[in-house]
Amino acid sequence: MKPVIVLDVVGLTPRLLEHMPRLRAVADRGFQAPLGTVLPAVTCSVQSTFLTGELPSGHGVVGNGWFFRDLGEVLLWRQHNGLVGGEKLWHAARQVRPGFTVANICWWYAMGADVDWTITPRPVYHADGRKDPDCYTYPPELHDELDTFPLFSYWGARAGLASSEWIVRAARHVFDTRHPDLSLVYVPHLDYDLQRYGPSAPQAAAAARELDATLAPLLDLDATVVVLSEYGITDVSRPVDINRALRADGLLNVHTQAGMEYLDPWTSRAFAVADHQIAHVYVRDPADLPAVAKRCAELPGVAEVLDAEGKAAHGLDHERAGELVLVADPDAWFTYYYWLDDARAPDFARLVEIHRKPGYDPAELFFDPANPGAAKARGAKALLRKKLGMRYLMNVVGLDAGARAVRGSHGRLPADQWDAPVLLCSDPAAARDSVAATEVKDLLLRLAGIRS
Repeated sequence: MKPVIVLDVVGLTPRLLEHMPRLRAVADRGFQAPLGTVLPAVTCSVQSTFLTGELPSGHGVVGNGWFFRDLGEVLLWRQHNGLVGGEKLWHAARQVRPGFTVANICWWYAMGADVDWTITPRPVYHADGRKDPDCYTYPPELHDELDTFPLFSYWGARAGLASSEWIVRAARHVFDTRHPDLSLVYVPHLDYDLQRYGPSAPQAAAAARELDATLAPLLDLDATVVVLSEYGITDVSRPVDINRALRADGLLNVHTQAGMEYLDPWTSRAFAVADHQIAHVYVRDPADLPAVAKRCAELPGVAEVLDAEGKAAHGLDHERAGELVLVADPDAWFTYYYWLDDARAPDFARLVEIHRKPGYDPAELFFDPANPGAAKARGAKALLRKKLGMRYLMNVVGLDAGARAVRGSHGRLPADQWDAPVLLCSDPAAARDSVAATEVKDLLLRLAGIRS
């Protein structure tokens, strides 16, 4: 059997394929099918479904992060594969073919996954607080075969094509030198300008054309090529501040240090972990559930409030999920903001700091729109301090102005197939009219010759 290479092209939809002739050629050789996603339609949840065939209620990845009740902390973007429950694709493959080999190139939850080769972004965290670009590899010797990972092109105000170009080069290197049976390659480029400007903007079409050219080295291999996406990004214009509303009602508490306010999950009666167009609302006392649900349903921009029955209907009934799950209106998304005065915001709010913020923050994709010139000047000063080996703060992110600038989001189930995820495959023998996210694992096993 030919090796299989899976390109997770984030945000790919039929609308964007109109600008991507190389990817359309993959479908022309084989087939194209609508790809049903899961709720929440966010990276960590959907990737976990692709690789296990389970809904979030089975694999436990209820979002890109959640409230870890045993730790009393909100944590996003963890990396350990042990957080993903269920049988992984490679476990199923090795039961039939014990020598089946897998390369994970930047798919999430890569750390500790029992695959043969791993490459994933992993900065150097110096003891004095400095952060330098780098990646983690397994085996370790693979690290020195690669150039430095462009971390600041992977996320933040300067996020762009360079990170996807690097990932494509790394994937091609592993394919040529290690010959894996299955390569999993995460390509993030469409995530950036589609969130900044929206999928209807000319920048979205330009990003699609750029990425189409960048992917060429992985499309001419003697392999079965599968291209899929986790979600489609749709136009938005309204940030919704759930936590500020809960705080105004006396349900969310903060604690103060050095004049800065921090979310206090230990004493709050209710708080939300915002994740694009989905939010998990954690309610400490069951007696508060009706009032919290009513308050959330009244918020402009909230389309649905899922209780236990609603979560079960969507495959989200897992202990990690909030007692309530909110779904945004099509043109809205949820902020994590909980402070009422910007002067009291924590210092990390103005940084690209994905591991400290208790929710997702797409404002990190912009130099502060309230004064981008001043933000870039602060960034330049921070880079100079970095080059001199000094500690620095890259405080370039806007707060409310940054949130108001966001024009694209995801997380809801798609209403229009034109803006929904899509799957392309170069093997016409595997053609299907549609593919559910829970069916991707089986499809890949069949393409690899593991199942008939």
